[in-house]
Amino acid sequence: MFMETREEFLAQMMEQAKPLCPHCGKEMNIWEVPPYTFSDGLGWGSPYVYVCFNDLCPAFTEGWGEIEANFGHKSSYRCLRYPFEDRFELMTVFGREGGTEGLITQNSLDEQEQLKEAIKTGFSILADCYVNQDIIKIVSMLSDHNEPVRVRFKAVEMLGDICDTDEVIEPMRNISPYNEKMKEAIQEAIEKIHKRCFTRECPFCMEIIKRRANTCKHCGKDVDPVV
Repeated sequence: MFMETREEFLAQMMEQAKPLCPHCGKEMNIWEVPPYTFSDGLGWGSPYVYVCFNDLCPAFTEGWGEIEANFGHKSSYRCLRYPFEDRFELMTVFGREGGTEGLITQNSLDEQEQLKEAIKTGFSILADCYVNQDIIKIVSMLSDHNEPVRVRFKAVEMLGDICDTDEVIEPMRNISPYNEKMKEAIQEAIEKIHKRCFTRECPFCMEIIKRRANTCKHCGKDVDPVV
């Protein structure tokens, strides 16, 4: 399995029961972290966390006086918990609305559900492509930026596993990858296809030639054969 996207990370969190705030016992909310760092300045370490936004939570109601007395600031605390672990912390907020812009709303949940359906549909289409050896359709889905990232990763994995023609290598090389890991996955699939087709890339012109060729048929330069 490839490194998950933010969407996949959120999907995993949604499958888990939401934790209860240790201060008030209320169910915590999923919260998307902001781009700036938190606490020690080393970053959040997670694209989403759980936060208690109960305005009657003792951490929030009592935090105003505590911070005012200790630091002279007008701010308070919200309880935060990292996903998939039992680590709770307090994060500073500067008002009742502080941080609420990162709350995962019903619209966010609806979008996540749409993503799940798109992934399910994409995987089903790829399964048919696998059975029918429809290489062209698989390449098309890999190239389609409207497809979910997981579907595109599955497509490139499938090409590496079953493709037996080097004609798809050039289109694959021209695909704009979603991220560095997809770029690596595409390159890995291309190497598998080369091995299956007994081909390689000319070190001078990058065109496809036979592994045992002594001369590139495209640029005419001498190359060392690969046995």
